[in-house]
Amino acid sequence: MNMFARSGAAALAAALTLTLVACGGTTDTSTAASSSAAATTTSAASGSTTSTPGAMMSGAGSAMMSAAPSAADAQHNAADLAFAQQMIVHHQGAIEMADLAPSRAASQQVKDLAARIKAAQGPEIEQMQGWLITWAAAMPSSTDASSSEDTSGMDHGMSGMGKEGEMTSGGVTTTMSMPGMMSDADMQQLTAASGTEFDRLFLQQMIVHHQGALEMADTELAEGSNTAALALAQSIKNSQIAEISEMQQMLQTL
Repeated sequence: MNMFARSGAAALAAALTLTLVACGGTTDTSTAASSSAAATTTSAASGSTTSTPGAMMSGAGSAMMSAAPSAADAQHNAADLAFAQQMIVHHQGAIEMADLAPSRAASQQVKDLAARIKAAQGPEIEQMQGWLITWAAAMPSSTDASSSEDTSGMDHGMSGMGKEGEMTSGGVTTTMSMPGMMSDADMQQLTAASGTEFDRLFLQQMIVHHQGALEMADTELAEGSNTAALALAQSIKNSQIAEISEMQQMLQTL
C-alpha cells in the first residue's frame, strides 16, 4: 500500500513539474512575442513622430515660399516698368468708358461687352499695381482717361495717339504718352451721346483704345523681361484682338 502511495505521489509530482515547465515556456514565448510587437509598434510610432514634424515644416515652408514674392518677381527692366505704369492708366480709361454704357447704351450687347471689359481690366490694374509695389516703383497718380489733346478731327470721332498720364515719384510729376487714349473732346462726345449713337461711338472709340493696348503689349513682348508682365501682355493681346473683332461685327449690325 505504501509503495503504491509513494508511486502515485511521485507520478503526481512529475505531472505537476511538466505542467509548470510547459506553462513557463508558454508564458516566456507569449511575453517575447508581446515585447516584440510592442517594440515594433514603438519603433513605428517613433518613426512616425520623427517624420511628421519634418513634413509639417516642409509644408509650411512651401506655403511661405509660395506666398512670398520670389526673386524672379522682383526682376524687371525699363520696358516692364513702363508697361505696368502706362497700362494701369490705359485700363482705367477703358473702365471710365465702360461705366457710361449701362445708362446710355441701347444695345444689350454693348452693355454686356462694357461689363466684361470692366470685369477683366479691374483685376489686371490691381495686379500691375502689385508689381509696382514689389518693384518699389512710382505709381501712376492720374486716373483721368481724357487728355487735353484734341483729336476730334479724326473720322467718326475716334481718338488716336497721344494720351498723357501722370506719374509722381519723389515729388516730381512726369507725363507718359500712351496710344489709343481718348481726348477730352472724345470723352465729352461719348458722355453726351445715348442710344444707338452712343453704341456706335463706344464701339468705334473702344476699338481704337484696344488697338493702342495691342501696341503697348507688343512693345512689352519685344522688350520686357519679367515673366509675369510678359504673360499679362500676351493675355491682353489675345483677349483684345478677339474683342476688336467682336466690336467690328457689332458695328455692322447697328
